[in-house]
Amino acid sequence: MNKYIERLVNGIVKENPILVLTLGMCATLAVTTTAINGIGMGLSTTVVLVLSNLLISLLRKIIPDGVRMPAYIVVVASLVTVVQFVLQAYVPSLYEALGIYIPLIVVNCIILGRAESYASKNTVLLSTFDGIGMGLGFTCSLTLLGFIRELIGGGTIFSNGSSALVDFTNFGFTPASIFILAPGAFFVLAFIIAVMNRIKRANGMKQAEVPDYTDDVEARKNDEEEGGAKA
Repeated sequence: MNKYIERLVNGIVKENPILVLTLGMCATLAVTTTAINGIGMGLSTTVVLVLSNLLISLLRKIIPDGVRMPAYIVVVASLVTVVQFVLQAYVPSLYEALGIYIPLIVVNCIILGRAESYASKNTVLLSTFDGIGMGLGFTCSLTLLGFIRELIGGGTIFSNGSSALVDFTNFGFTPASIFILAPGAFFVLAFIIAVMNRIKRANGMKQAEVPDYTDDVEARKNDEEEGGAKA
């Protein structure tokens, strides 16, 4: 498989940030009351993820190891600010719906995790495709979660608050409002993860493991100690 396509598949299926690595749970559970909210949050995060991976990969040989995390946060925060202003100017309804969770993208584990574990060690093009794959996986998961919660809990599909693409309440459907609340988010997420694990086992696919960054940290410390000893 082409290494660039592999990066896309990796983010969408093998290491899906929500359904496999269970990262970014705060925004995942909070904003997915509707499918539109899920799409908006997913695409916003994808833009930040792709651009931050690109910039950090470009600067990976310039940023000193001792300040790499603060540097990553500055890059991500700058991009999030731009995205926030764009949403506020052009999609105010979505901006109000997502609220505080837009600026919280800055500390999203997915973005900082990919910056540290992948973008800081790989080429610009590979890092960009990695960001696209992870972003698409995040967006698809949020949209699916929001779609199911909105359908069962609100009886609508792609509702924006004032109107909906389809409103099943007009046909006598009674929504189960618990699915719009926090417990419903956990129920639906658990169900989707269980179904995905069942499908992967049935197809003999290996379960992805959460990356262990401690080895990278120890390796950096050893390199710094060796460098100091030689000096």
